[in-house]
Amino acid sequence: MTTATKPVVGVVRRGRRLRWLPLAPATVLLLLFLGGPIGYCGYIAFTNMQLTGASTTEFTGLANFRRAFGDDDFRNAVVLTLVFTVVSSLLGQNTLGLALAALMRRASKPVRTLIGSVVVAAWVLPEIVAGFLLYAFFRREGTLNAVLDGLGLPSQNWLYTLPILAVSFANVWRGTAFSMLVYSAALSEIPQEITEAAEVDGAGGLRRFWHVTLPMIRRSIGTNLMLNTLQTLSVFGLIWAMTRGGPGNRSQTLPVFMYDQAFNKSLIGYGTAVALLLLLVGAAFSVVYLRLMREEV
Repeated sequence: MTTATKPVVGVVRRGRRLRWLPLAPATVLLLLFLGGPIGYCGYIAFTNMQLTGASTTEFTGLANFRRAFGDDDFRNAVVLTLVFTVVSSLLGQNTLGLALAALMRRASKPVRTLIGSVVVAAWVLPEIVAGFLLYAFFRREGTLNAVLDGLGLPSQNWLYTLPILAVSFANVWRGTAFSMLVYSAALSEIPQEITEAAEVDGAGGLRRFWHVTLPMIRRSIGTNLMLNTLQTLSVFGLIWAMTRGGPGNRSQTLPVFMYDQAFNKSLIGYGTAVALLLLLVGAAFSVVYLRLMREEV
């Protein structure tokens, strides 16, 4: 390195350091309000902290995690969380959102406006309000059974006989709008000439959708699946308003199980350990998603 180039190199290095300066306040806030609580929860997960009944808190190591993996109720919550996520997110919101987005592209403007308003209205409702609305729809004396009785069809107590499917349907009803908006934006970006060329080559509507449309929006599909999965893993208010995890524990997903252990049974340490496991599951999904996206670039 010559003497003349040293000042230039120094300026470049100083510029690289200074360009991170505007991000410093946001970084500090994230570490304070996000990293701090997560770190404290990580500490609590390795203790026997309780809300009541214990005067001291002791470090117990991996005892809470061993208890979780040996707990039948925890395993039941894991299975129900997977069912809830697959049915309401991967199959329900994703598929219905894509179907609505595709159909609305061919619909008239009044129809698009009407369907879009109805679907988005369910999405913008607060989660607890949506939960009470769906509770009124599925309860024994609710709207669904009134319609079935009027049609002469047998009715039943849906929140008792099929609670996990009832809350899954509620999550589909509330969250489909997000998928619809994502796919509507993705479909609008497909060049019209590509679709027309496939049509000229003799490809029918189904073949065009499968071989042209889906490959061109695969990145949007991956993004939507990941965001829906992470959101569905953390759903609490909707289920709590409809069933409170019951009857028994037949709709008790991991967030509801975590709340029950931490606040109803006062086992803060154990409940926090379950929350940490749920956080790790979400982080694992995020890592897989980021790796897949990076490989596609």
